[in-house]
Amino acid sequence: MAVKIHTLLLLGLVVSFISVASAISGTATYYTVYTPSACYGYQDQGVMIAAANNALYNNGAACGKMYRVTCTGATNQGVPKPCRGSVTVKIVDRCPGCAANQLDLSQQAFSAIADPAAGKITIDYVQ
Repeated sequence: MAVKIHTLLLLGLVVSFISVASAISGTATYYTVYTPSACYGYQDQGVMIAAANNALYNNGAACGKMYRVTCTGATNQGVPKPCRGSVTVKIVDRCPGCAANQLDLSQQAFSAIADPAAGKITIDYVQ
């Protein structure tokens, strides 16, 4: 869960507002051909990128948004402990075949958080 603390000085009083962004649980796979992308065509956006499921993509509203993706576990018996941590990715494409709450990460982003041999992992992600 991401927590942001906002502080405001108002007439000599310090007022803090706390906003909490809950992580979304889902799955991640990876892909290897990054251009063209639905958001940026043939413009190179680097390799820490992802394609969003249809709902998240929302007709391009997700383009350019950054998400922190954390590997939480395996989805198959072949690689029972695939996780390596978290990575921040930029949404650059749409994944029309992705299920709800699924992200398709670049191979490099997937490799940063999990063993690629797993193919598919469970994740939490937050903007």
